[in-house]
Amino acid sequence: MRRTQLYLDDDLWSALHSSARRMGTTVSDLVRQAARERYLGPLDERKAAMQAIAGIRRGRPEFTNASQYVRSLRRGSRIEKLENDKPGKRGGRK
Repeated sequence: MRRTQLYLDDDLWSALHSSARRMGTTVSDLVRQAARERYLGPLDERKAAMQAIAGIRRGRPEFTNASQYVRSLRRGSRIEKLENDKPGKRGGRK
């Protein structure tokens, strides 16, 4: 967490101070909550979005054996690809 300093006009300070006292929290916490909701969106919406994408690829045939799938992505050698891409090599960049 980082510390910051804000200048609030008297009306806003009074409203925040009253709300904080009524809710049993601090002005700082109210400001953090408001900023989080304004710029990150409400927590329940963020949770729902994460849950909506969790497992989105479940059941796809290429993921039945994760190790085999990763190995298939790693087939070939990056070194070989780099060697073929060197300037002056046949088929490489010039």
